[in-house]
Formats: sequence, structure tokens, C-alpha cells
Amino acid sequence: MKKVTKAIIPAAGFGTRFLPVTKAMPKEMLPIVDVPSIQYIVEECADSGITDICIILGRNKNNIADHFDRNFEVEYNLKKDGKTDLLNKINALQDKVNICYVRQFAMQGTGKAIELCKSFVGNEPFAVLFGDDVMYNPNYPVTKQLIDAYYSTYSTIVGVQEQPREECPKYGVVVPGSTKGRYTEILGFKEKPKLEELPSQLTSLGRFVLTSEIFNYIEQTPPAANGEVYLPTAIELMCKDLSVYAYEFEGKRYDIGDKLGYVKANIEYGLRNDEISDGLKSYLKGIISEL
Repeated sequence: MKKVTKAIIPAAGFGTRFLPVTKAMPKEMLPIVDVPSIQYIVEECADSGITDICIILGRNKNNIADHFDRNFEVEYNLKKDGKTDLLNKINALQDKVNICYVRQFAMQGTGKAIELCKSFVGNEPFAVLFGDDVMYNPNYPVTKQLIDAYYSTYSTIVGVQEQPREECPKYGVVVPGSTKGRYTEILGFKEKPKLEELPSQLTSLGRFVLTSEIFNYIEQTPPAANGEVYLPTAIELMCKDLSVYAYEFEGKRYDIGDKLGYVKANIEYGLRNDEISDGLKSYLKGIISEL
């Protein structure tokens, strides 16, 4: 049995929905309270048993690599000042995961992005975590749930949750086959379907465990009208030959590629932060009373 120990995090997008701040700063480095959003995703990997991560970067994204590197000047000053808690905090991931990087020179879609990591993956199963989705489940990380689902099926797993019917046209929606518990056989996808054409309310939410066969299907996937090759389309091709399952995971998902979703994440993570939770609660109560 091949264990899932590798993960890919695509982070090469332009972040146009957050301009002008993303003109010089990757959206993945935008903080949720005091932690860059991509660090939550790397922490989810580490907490799920992943040991090796490949982050896909685009131009002007080098500060992502800088963030996960050592900063000896900062470390020296923290140590000198006796701030060991902060020192441990900034180096918490150093001994947990190995991180490498690959550059995506042209935006050709999520499928082509994943294909860049073929040599990193080899013939092993691997996880994919999209950078726009931060998941909160402190007891059972979402990626760990999908890895366990893979060990039950030895098939590609797509992380899904049911969305309100009116929200489904924003997502890729699963065309379902047979269902057993949290598992649903995937027959295909409908990308942003009209309400009257919804095949289900199970939506794909940026977490996958894929078998290495996916690279064969990415090669066969025709580009969309905009010239990009998408991972869900490749998975849909895979469904015709191999078993693929949707797994309805437990956890709170924050869409931080959306401005409102990003603000919600900051508020809710702030309420969980011991340093500011009391003050934030008082502030929110005051704001609510004025609405």
C-alpha cells in the first residue's frame, strides 16, 4: 500500500479579485489575523501526515518561499530578547514538512499546474489543496479525512460539501452515482450549472487526493474555450475508466478568494485567538447594536 505523503498547493494565480493589494503581494500571503492564509494550508498538510509539499508559484510570488525559509536576523533578535514563544511560532513547520517550489510560467489552468509536479509525485497518490480554500477542523483535518477515504477505496477522492441550492451555480457540482454514507460515486461534473440543471448539491471545494493516473488524463483533456486545462475536467475523463468518489468532509470552509469570505475568516479566526477574542467580541456587540 502506497501512503499519501506528498501534496501540491497551486499558488500561481494573479489574485485579481483583491487588486490593488495583490499587485505586489500574493493573495496567499494576505493574513488571517496574524498568519498568512497559505500557512494554514501548509499546517493542514502537516497535521494530515504529509511530509513533502510542492508549492506552484507564479511571477512576484517569491515572498511565499521567503516566508517558509529561515530568517536568522529575526531569530537572533527574538532569542536575544527572550521571546522564545514567538521564535517557536515562526519555526513551527521547519521540522514537520519539506517544501519545494516550481514556477508556472503561463496560466494554463489547474490541470496544467498539477502536471508541472509530475516528477515530484512519481507514481504515488498525492493530495492537492487549492490556496483559495482554508478549512477549519482542529480535531480531524480535512486533508486527513480525504487521505483516510483514499485508504478505504484506493481511488481518487474529491472533497465535497452540500451547498444551499441557490449557491451551487458558483461551483463545480458533482454528477452523482451510487451513495454510501459520506461516499458518492462521481459520474462527472457540471461547472457552474444553472439552477434548473443542478445534478446534485454536492460541490467540489478545493481538496483532492489523486492517484498518479491523473497525469494521463490531464494529457488527454481538451482545453476549455479560454485555452486552459482544468483539473475537474481531467477527473471527469478519469471517471469513465476508473472509480472516483466524492467524500463529504466535516469542517468549516472559508472562501478566501472572495472578499466577504476573507473578512469572515478574519472575524472567526479572531474570535478563536486568545489575545484578541475578548476585545473583538465587545467590538462586534457594539457594532451589531448600531445596525
